[in-house]
Amino acid sequence: MLLLLLSIIVLHVAVLVLLFVSTIVSQWLVGHEYATDLWQNCSASTGNVRHCFLTSANEWLQSVQATMILSVIFSVLSLFLFFCQLFTLTKGGRFYITGIFQILAGLCVMSAASIFTVRHPEWHLNSDYSYGFAYILAWVAFPLALLSGVVYVILRKRE
Repeated sequence: MLLLLLSIIVLHVAVLVLLFVSTIVSQWLVGHEYATDLWQNCSASTGNVRHCFLTSANEWLQSVQATMILSVIFSVLSLFLFFCQLFTLTKGGRFYITGIFQILAGLCVMSAASIFTVRHPEWHLNSDYSYGFAYILAWVAFPLALLSGVVYVILRKRE
């Protein structure tokens, strides 16, 4: 039972790290000497000098930012609730609240990555761009968060 709890916690922390990295790192869309994320656009000019500026205030980009932040908040809250329920839940009880918040985190990251996929203008205008690793990490975090949430819902507390 201890090994199961440890593996569930490791999975949850892995999802949380993926969500943090994909939200913060400037690699959602990359091109030749160009990288962009949810917060800023960076381009390299002469030498190794990088010039970064804040992204424009598009409504769709703000919704991507908000849903990624919500996914991180839901995942952190889910981990906190798991530890709270671990010590307060009665024997035989299920971790429903923890699972629901983790599933919400997965759905939020899926929504953010989907909106970014459909609405990013540089991707449609120029084929020199490709998706970066932070974007891919967001898509990897989606099924792992859902899996973690389903495991929490199925899991029963034992002594």
